Amino acid sequence: MAQAATQARSSPVIERNLHEMLRDTPAMNESSKAVHSGTTPPTPQRGYNQHPASLPLSNSASSTATAQSPSTPSQNGDSQMFKVPPSKIETIRNWSISTYKCTKQLMFEKLGKTSRTVDTELETQIEQLRDTQRKYSNILRLSRALSSHFYHVVQTQHALGEAFSDLAQKSPELQEEFLYNSETQRNLTKNGETLLNALNFFVSSVNTLCNKTIEDTLLTIRQYETARIEYDAYRTDLELLIQAPRSEATAQRLEEAQLAFDKHKDEFEKLRSDVIVKLKFLDENRIKVMHKQLLLFHNAVSAYFSGNQQALEATLKQFNIKVHESL
Repeated sequence: MAQAATQARSSPVIERNLHEMLRDTPAMNESSKAVHSGTTPPTPQRGYNQHPASLPLSNSASSTATAQSPSTPSQNGDSQMFKVPPSKIETIRNWSISTYKCTKQLMFEKLGKTSRTVDTELETQIEQLRDTQRKYSNILRLSRALSSHFYHVVQTQHALGEAFSDLAQKSPELQEEFLYNSETQRNLTKNGETLLNALNFFVSSVNTLCNKTIEDTLLTIRQYETARIEYDAYRTDLELLIQAPRSEATAQRLEEAQLAFDKHKDEFEKLRSDVIVKLKFLDENRIKVMHKQLLLFHNAVSAYFSGNQQALEATLKQFNIKVHESL
């Protein structure tokens, strides 16, 4: 009977505590709204509308809470585990908008429905550079073919000289004639290897100029052309907003469009200056390199086919080319 009386007295207290906990618990729609909007609910003031976890607990309840207290998801906020950083979302959003604007600008330019920024002098220089690269690539292709074919010629001359020398030992009646021809082919092989070194040096230098030096400038040009499309895309948006009826929303959009336009304008002008400087230095470097390589090519080929071995060796020394025997 005493135990039943104790339970009867404690039940109203438990029931009252439960009612207070339910009353102080925030509504479901309010907590859901805070999660979906990505905001953190305001911290309740002490003693008013407190979360149940901050209420005084009984001895058994407090010990249980103490055992569960270290960094549980309910205390630290498990929404942080799934929350994407706003910077990434903003980056993806800006990239999507910029890609859409640039694609739209490019399509409208091809259809003739919008204007584009044109620098006639600079675009002429860019087109000349691309044409120069195509022509130098053709020279490089032919030079490689010549070097490859001439390598096989030198190999054949070397093998023929060895054959003549072998026959001179086995044919006493024609030994003198075989020795003459063997010596001639050996001299041709030696001079051919010297010329082959000159040709390989020419090919290597033209390849560096064509596929590295010029290509580096063309990479900057491609970045400049991309910046030009972005600049025109944001310029077109700004012009449309200026012509639109004025309102509070339009004014805010106009301010944002002006800031974006100024940013892309600075990038466009910076890359334009970089392209102009690179084109200038590239032209000077190209003339210097090709002057040296064309002189080497002419002197080496002329000395070889005229049979002037001393002039051929002097040409390689003049250009600091080391002779490597390839056979």
